[in-house]
Amino acid sequence: MSITSLLPGRLGFGTAPLGNMFRAIPDDEAAATVAAAWDQGIRYYDTAPFYGAGLSEIRLGDALAGRPRDAYVLSTKVGRVILDETEDPGARDLGEKGGLFEHGRPNKMVNDYSADATLRSIEDSLRRLGTDRLDIVWVHDVAQDFYGDAWLAAYESARTGAFRVLQRLREEGVIQAWGLGVNRVEPLELTLDLDEPKPDAFLLAGRYTLLDHDRALQRLLPAAAAQDVDIVVGGPYSSGVLAGGQHFEYQKAPAAVLARVDRIKALAARHDVPVKAAALQFSLAHPATVAAVPGATRPSRIAEDVSALDAKIPAEFWTALREEGLIADNAPVPGA
Repeated sequence: MSITSLLPGRLGFGTAPLGNMFRAIPDDEAAATVAAAWDQGIRYYDTAPFYGAGLSEIRLGDALAGRPRDAYVLSTKVGRVILDETEDPGARDLGEKGGLFEHGRPNKMVNDYSADATLRSIEDSLRRLGTDRLDIVWVHDVAQDFYGDAWLAAYESARTGAFRVLQRLREEGVIQAWGLGVNRVEPLELTLDLDEPKPDAFLLAGRYTLLDHDRALQRLLPAAAAQDVDIVVGGPYSSGVLAGGQHFEYQKAPAAVLARVDRIKALAARHDVPVKAAALQFSLAHPATVAAVPGATRPSRIAEDVSALDAKIPAEFWTALREEGLIADNAPVPGA
């Protein structure tokens, strides 16, 4: 099924930064950022146990406490169980994402996509979030960036465990929708080829942006649209490098990426277009994409996101991007 009737709008709030991604964020700053999102009318919030070993869920739950539960949509993820015992957050094996949440809680994280672990993860998330239900549940990170050559084994564990549990919970009405939340297109393409179980949507981070969209355009997005499987775009600013930051793929951006960003910024300046507006609107222009969930750690960033969604962008800007080879010829653009 499509999740468009479930989502309250095209702009959500990604809460990975609330898990102390890249830096330690004061509790009051985290709370103020969620409050700003609420005040700006954002009613879809995405989180995960992985974000700071439960810290993001705890902070989001605290910030939403007292808000009418029927007034917002909440998604979290399964695949990692958070334990009471502790470990060194900076020493965790996170594949290509080493040190990502080294400022998060020290609770030990165990990768587990089995049926039992999925149910436990949901129960734990409900407790940390202080809520009685989840709307959407994503199976988290069954992909190459975390598991390398062993990613197919992790995927198979999820297929026979988490996928089937979540499909059953959806059929029972416990959750409204489920899918995968990953940073690579291959697990999503593989899932679309399955006879069962069938997801409702995918959360794809970093793979449909101004900086990286060719691979997703080849097969994934057309196939998803054909099967009525919606795409929620995570990381529309490519880990921040398209929004004035220095990170790409959750690490320091390499020189080649920074050079490409500079070319995009030059064209944007020439056409008086905010780069955040170009990035956000591009990611939402494809028929398969239904929402974007940029992250933020400062209240002012939320207003920027809302403004970026509504900014007017001249057609000449998109034409210039194509002519300079900065977006694919077959990439849909706003207003086309």
